Amino acid sequence: MKSLNRAGWRKSTYSSPGGTDCVEISDCPLSGILIRDSKNRGAAPLSVTPPAWNAFLTVIRGE
Repeated sequence: MKSLNRAGWRKSTYSSPGGTDCVEISDCPLSGILIRDSKNRGAAPLSVTPPAWNAFLTVIRGE
């Protein structure tokens, strides 16, 4: 799990000002995109493929 802490996580620009209520993502060469809740960093992150992530972003952006 240590390697996941060094995965280069990025917080959502929509996170709360205190930074505790947010979603974080990281690009992972082996699994695609990793997604985690900042309040539960010890839990295993959700892994999605790059095409699935792009489709998700397209939907939430309303494109």
